[in-house]
Amino acid sequence: MENTEQLRTWLDDHQLDHPLVIAGPCSAETEDQVMQIAHGLKDSDVNYYRAGIWKPRTRPGNFEGVGAIGLKWLQRVKEETGLKTATEVANKAHVDLALEHDIDVLWIGARSTVSPFIVQEIADALEGTDKIVLVKNPVNPDLPLWLGAIERLHSKDIKKLGVIHRGFSTYEKTKYRNIPEWQIAIELQNRFPDLPLICDPSHITGKRDMILDVSQTALDLNFDGLMIETHVDPDNAWSDAAQQVTPATLIQIMKDLKIRKEKDDEAEYNNALNNLRAQIDVIDNQLLDTLGKRMKVADGIGELKKQRNVAVLQSKRWNEILGKMILEGEERGLSEEFILRMFKAIHQESINHQEKIINNS
Repeated sequence: MENTEQLRTWLDDHQLDHPLVIAGPCSAETEDQVMQIAHGLKDSDVNYYRAGIWKPRTRPGNFEGVGAIGLKWLQRVKEETGLKTATEVANKAHVDLALEHDIDVLWIGARSTVSPFIVQEIADALEGTDKIVLVKNPVNPDLPLWLGAIERLHSKDIKKLGVIHRGFSTYEKTKYRNIPEWQIAIELQNRFPDLPLICDPSHITGKRDMILDVSQTALDLNFDGLMIETHVDPDNAWSDAAQQVTPATLIQIMKDLKIRKEKDDEAEYNNALNNLRAQIDVIDNQLLDTLGKRMKVADGIGELKKQRNVAVLQSKRWNEILGKMILEGEERGLSEEFILRMFKAIHQESINHQEKIINNS
């Protein structure tokens, strides 16, 4: 994708002293609900008011949005509060209606990003538009698919582009609704530093009490903005109740976030250093998750050995692993001494786990 410098223009035009903020309900439910939230946000740092009009749901029978009538409510939001508006589109009909109602920001959802056919239909409908178009990451951790969606839009002369990182689905049980896989967003940022990057902590966490921490991590990783779902009565929201916050809570979150300034050489150095450290923190957490998974597998081996009355230590197997890891470590720039120390420690922890299981009769 060439000439990406122009993609930042729409963000730079805001001349903000804080991250870009997109906030509003997961779903527009009633006109009164939409307006209450908007008036609660109009004097805050929120730049765009978001509301889901069409809601793609995993299974039929759940609330799937109010439809086109909600666009009229968003028009009223703009008229009464001055807030610009944003909503999700998933096909040409959605795009046409959103343009007709002068919605300022359109985003493509995670379920749509996975389909090049859907993205192409939206790109064709938006060809040459001056609207801001944001693309959420696909449901699964697939960077080329994410980039492909951006390229389809860019090829249609859509100049105001950005991406939203909302995490990735997993079968594993984690503390997140959608695991961040920060390294994928970091890789996208490294490839296209001029592409505005926005974090959606609501969908990453699925829990309102985690939104501040994930938002801070995103800012530490040089994200440009946040999309946070906001509702006047979150517990009784018609969709995604657990991850929405009140307007007052959102305003407090914005106050509590530590935002780095970029005004001098010292600040530039500290920002670069903090960004690299934030990347290390992300990788360290991934290492711990991986080691935890490894020990669970070791527990399974311990159970199997206990059933068959087999000795814990299998020297031949261990020596084979160690030799292999030394060679693979060298390919990654890791010294033999480091690999030996690390894998001996891991191996000892695995033995401890297995011995505990075998001896716990």
